[in-house]
Amino acid sequence: FAEYQSIQAVQATMILSTLFCCVAFLVFILQLFRLKQGERFVLTSIIQLLSCLCVMIAASIYTDRHEELHKSNEYGIEVSEGQYGYSFVLAWIAFAFTLVSGVMYLVLRKRK
Repeated sequence: FAEYQSIQAVQATMILSTLFCCVAFLVFILQLFRLKQGERFVLTSIIQLLSCLCVMIAASIYTDRHEELHKSNEYGIEVSEGQYGYSFVLAWIAFAFTLVSGVMYLVLRKRK
């Protein structure tokens, strides 16, 4: 299947994005107890923005390869009439939310 690498790239970057989100949450909890008052959650923000980048890469790859993926003769069923599904829409929504979350962590300061 010629487009198999594209599918694997999308899967890998989405999994990497999920891992980055989990790590960002754990780093946030750690920084919550370690940072001095008034400091920013910069490390958490960087990790969250990396997660945002991974989601964007995955959704962009799938958007670019959508036609080739659905016109392949490798499938046992007819998928040439395939449409973008709800998962595709959710991926772009996840991109927007992780971007907003990363920016909010960058602006956020620790309070008493």
